[in-house]
Amino acid sequence: MYIVECSDQSLYTGWTNDLSKRMKAHNAGRGAKYTKSRRPVKLCYWEAFDTKQEAMSREAQVKRLTRAQKLELIQKNRSFICC
Repeated sequence: MYIVECSDQSLYTGWTNDLSKRMKAHNAGRGAKYTKSRRPVKLCYWEAFDTKQEAMSREAQVKRLTRAQKLELIQKNRSFICC
């Protein structure tokens, strides 16, 4: 599960099993319809899970957070993730 910041400062949350490949796809305009017109995107936050179901569940949970709550989550974990 990951959060990227788009060029318009909006946040996009998604999940993948290959984060590096997914980031390249987002920045090439193939990652998601939402990010296609908001390139470049930069990785702000990520979490790893053992199963696809866990990642998808956490993605859904994070998507329900407000922007302020997402920014707080990013800020609390900034020590190991660069935005």
